[in-house]
Amino acid sequence: MSMSKQPKQKLVVFTGAGISAESGIRTFRDSDGLWEEFNISEVATPEAWQKNKALVLGFYNKRRQQVLNASPNAAHKALVKLELKYDVHIITQNIDDLHERAGSKNVIHLHGEINKSRSTVDENLVYPIKGDTIKLGDTCERGSQLRPHIVWFGEMVPMMEIAYEVAASADIFIVVGTSLVVYPAAGIVDYVPTATPKYLIDPHEIQVHGLANLKFIKEKASIGLPQLVNELLNTSN
Repeated sequence: MSMSKQPKQKLVVFTGAGISAESGIRTFRDSDGLWEEFNISEVATPEAWQKNKALVLGFYNKRRQQVLNASPNAAHKALVKLELKYDVHIITQNIDDLHERAGSKNVIHLHGEINKSRSTVDENLVYPIKGDTIKLGDTCERGSQLRPHIVWFGEMVPMMEIAYEVAASADIFIVVGTSLVVYPAAGIVDYVPTATPKYLIDPHEIQVHGLANLKFIKEKASIGLPQLVNELLNTSN
């Protein structure tokens, strides 16, 4: 009589800009970030879209080209190895596809995806972008101008409820590339069960209060994450 296989533990990873920064993708929080060429209100809000569609499209076309020229780094690749042993779910604030290109299978994008466009009359009409640009005059099947498939400032985050549910079912929870003091990370981690082991990987000193079972790894993502992954793969459940 064969023994039934033990179900895999659910490992949830919350990632932010820090993991992609090591692949050369700058963010608006960087001192040299490309966002500094623009006021955020000019390129990343619904009002900006209504005011100057060409400017907004041009901004995101530039970001998309940057993503296409980037490659997954050691941190992205390390997460894929975890799938050998764990049921891995990634919740990311990043709009790039580096997790998917590294090989991760279950990725929730809170803030949208740079390589997709969507209709301006029906948010359920989402399309992969052929090439690296969305142009004025590119339309959905209902004849409406396409926009970047990005959650702009002031818009609802439709995947947030799903992210909360995934976090609430985590057996292990890892935060990398984003601090636990900035929304929405702070909100998501509140849903993680108290008894769940939690890991925070960040090169900077971060003061985290009131979070049980937390281990802080003071390293950048490309160093700290492979180290943690090796540790988790070699740990008996």
